This record gives sequence, structure tokens and C-alpha cells, in this order.
Amino acid sequence: MNADIFLSKPGVLCSAGTSLDSLWETLHTKSQAHIKKTTAMTGNEYFAARIPDETLKPATGRYDMKIIRMEETALLQIEKQILEAKEKYGAERVALCIGSCDNGTQFSIAGHKEYFANGNFPESYSLEMQGADYVATFAAEKYGLKGPAVTMSTACSSSACAIIKAAELLMGGAADAVIAGGIDIASDTTLVGFNSLGAVSETITNPFSKNRHGITLGDGAAFFVITKEPLSSNDCKIDIKLLGFGESADAYHMTSPDPSGDGARKSMERALKSAGLSASNIDYVNLHGTGTKFNDSMESKALDAVFKDYKVPAGTTKATTGHTLGAAAALELAICWKAIYETFEKGKTVLPPQIWDGVLDEELPVLNFIKDGTEAKVNTCLSNSFAFGGANATLIIGK
Repeated sequence: MNADIFLSKPGVLCSAGTSLDSLWETLHTKSQAHIKKTTAMTGNEYFAARIPDETLKPATGRYDMKIIRMEETALLQIEKQILEAKEKYGAERVALCIGSCDNGTQFSIAGHKEYFANGNFPESYSLEMQGADYVATFAAEKYGLKGPAVTMSTACSSSACAIIKAAELLMGGAADAVIAGGIDIASDTTLVGFNSLGAVSETITNPFSKNRHGITLGDGAAFFVITKEPLSSNDCKIDIKLLGFGESADAYHMTSPDPSGDGARKSMERALKSAGLSASNIDYVNLHGTGTKFNDSMESKALDAVFKDYKVPAGTTKATTGHTLGAAAALELAICWKAIYETFEKGKTVLPPQIWDGVLDEELPVLNFIKDGTEAKVNTCLSNSFAFGGANATLIIGK
């Protein structure tokens, strides 16, 4: 990738942490206390990594709903960088690329309940709440930004695609700075929908184990300010860049990935080629690692094919954060960002350990899953996100 694409320190929010630093601490304590059973509108119970509603302040946007409250909380963490970019480049040159899958279900369900009961929608209801664009529109309105405002909705790779689109806008000259990342919630609609596919685990997710039974969903948000030159307000001792990215489309099945892992392999290989790196240059892989039978199987095969005899340290962090869907890629890239930054500060870092029961599935290739207390010098990270329909995306960042 023949361009410098700089990533600011990210704004982060999920049930496991209200900032990047607090999330990093939870990853290492391996606490899952924040993942609790919740009762959905159907009466069924599911484990979910939800952010308690009472911890979120009312949003300042035109519509006050949980997803916007979360978004504003995360954006406030990078507000200095947003305002510097606006002042430096002008409002017309700052774009937004945000990945999300939830289209205002909180208000949609309540509005339709009243409609079916009384024949009318509540006065506060607006169809705009269900527009996929609103998460981008909200941020644009909040900060008075006039550049392109795009929402990407490619299921679990949404925020990876948003970050890739941000890089393309910068490289193509359509913007000088982009607020990029993702936001999603584990709404009742999402819980019930994934359960109808048989994808939700009855216990907290147990990725890559022979005993795995599916995903645990979660709320999450993560945003970066992405630019072609460093921002002074980053207040960081080093610059961390997006080195490369890769995408592929399986088109194998509406919800199942290609079991061969061929699409995931292509995504990783294209990211490495884009970055001008070989597999042995990667110090840490954050796996998509959903805990479903099909995803973990195909990702193991793909990783084994790409990295061959090099047993790169790898692990999924979804057993801590939950699967945050459209926000997952950005949230996990933030974790990679922290691993690189801590290596610079301390000379090495302790990698986030893989949380699982340790029972290997003999049908899968043996990967180098990260154990508790594993130290490493991390200068380059690869992060995978694989979505419904085979919408695969891989990001590589480095010092």
C-alpha cells in the first residue's frame, strides 16, 4: 500500500471496558463477570455482553437511543482529534465511515408494538431512526462535518470495511481525514435472529474448542481518526499506521462461510500483499473466532494455509467482549493498536490470552493459541473479520 495512513488512539466502549485501557485490563484479568444472562422479548434467556443502560448518558442527537448513546460516549474519547482535523482541513474535507448492522431496532420494536395495539405509531417515532445511515449522520451533525458520510453494513466485517473505505477515501483524495470505526448493540432482535440460526451458545462462548456451541453477542463501539499525516492531538509517542488490507467474497451461502476457508485465506493473503509483508512479519493475529462450528473450522484452515510452518501467536478476544457484530473489527483493531503501543512503551507486551476450555478439536489444524502471560514484541498485527455471505476483510497495522 503506497500511502501513509495514520490511526489515532481509538475511542472504545464495550461491556468489558469504557476505554481502551480498561478493556485491555479486563482482557488480561480474563474476567467474564460482565457477560450476563438476559431475557429477550420472546422470554428466552441468552448470555450477552451488554452495556447496562443506566451507565449511558442521554445522547445529544435528534434521536436518543442506546446505540447513539454508546456512539457518543466513544466519540468523546477522540473529540480532540476530530476537532483538530476539522480545524486543520475544513469541515468539507473530514469524512465519516462507520460500520453498523442495527437500524434503530430499539425504537422500531416499541413503535410497532404501539401500532399493532392502537393503530398508530407514537408521535416520537420516525422512519429515519431505522435508516442505516443515521450512525454516520449523527456524528456528522454533532461535529458539523460536511465530507462524505457513509455507513457500511456487511454484518460482522462492517467496521473493517468502513476502515478500508476510509483509507480509500484518503488515498483517492476525496478526504483529508476520516472518522472510521463501528458501533452495534446486542438487541433483542439480534439475539432472537442469531438464535433462529442455531448460532447462539447456551453457555459463554468457547471458541475453537471441541466443545464449542456458538457465539455470545455483545454491545460495542470503537472509532479512530484516520489521516495521511499524524495529528498533534494524538498525544502518542509513536505513529501507528494501517499497513495493508484485503477483502474477498465467498458467495458460498447466505449465512455459512466457505468451509474450505478459501475466502478467508485470500483475504489474509491480499492484506499481506497490500502491506508488502510476508506471514513471518506478523507478530500477533486477532482471530475472528466466533465460537461457531463453521467459522472456527474454516478460519483455522485458512490461518494454517497462510502461515504454514510459522506458528504465529493467535487468539480471539470475543470470549471477553462478546461478538459485537458491526463493531467487532474496529474493537479488535483497537486491541491490536494497544499491543503495538505497549510494546513501544515497555519493550514488550503481554498478549491478550485466548479464553476457552483448552480442549482441542482434533479435526482442526493446531494453532498457536495465546496462553495466559505470553509476552511478545508486537510491531505488526493482523486482524480478521469474516461475515455472513462470505464478506471477508483483513486489516494489518504496524509501528
